[in-house]
Amino acid sequence: MKTLVIVIHPDLNHSVVNKRWMEELNKFPEQYVVHSLYERYPDEKIDVEAEQKMLEQYDKIIFQFPYYWFNSPPLFKKWLDEVLTHGWAYGSKSGFKVSGKKIALAISLGGDEHEFAPGERYKYTLEELTRPFELTFEYVKADYQPLFAYFGIEHNTSVEWVERSVPLYMDFLKRF
Repeated sequence: MKTLVIVIHPDLNHSVVNKRWMEELNKFPEQYVVHSLYERYPDEKIDVEAEQKMLEQYDKIIFQFPYYWFNSPPLFKKWLDEVLTHGWAYGSKSGFKVSGKKIALAISLGGDEHEFAPGERYKYTLEELTRPFELTFEYVKADYQPLFAYFGIEHNTSVEWVERSVPLYMDFLKRF
């Protein structure tokens, strides 16, 4: 079964890593379906029913986005609020439509990995900072998996650094 990769990047034309990851994923249409939220909804008016129907078709879902201001791009929050509705994703009569689906985050970060630790610049691990996502997906009974992160984009946008991320990401997806 294919993996659905929902890409949430507000400016893919100027992206370094997320754009490259999308290019790589698109080479394998038999394995991955790439769904770019900002391209699909430039006006940010989400077709909730279409998104729900799409989610129902996949057992493995990745949310791929750049991490900034200690969060995801705003369309992801809006998407969560509008798509994971009471009566569909949760609630006693909902059927929990994403229950059991494997879900993970794939995140690109500007900061260096060592900065995300107690006593360091950002004080917390990335897992701690992304806990709201974990709790959200656990609340709807999805099978939340450990995330993928690629650090250091703020200081190193070289072709070599970006290309280094591609096999790491693809290996993550194969193990997912």
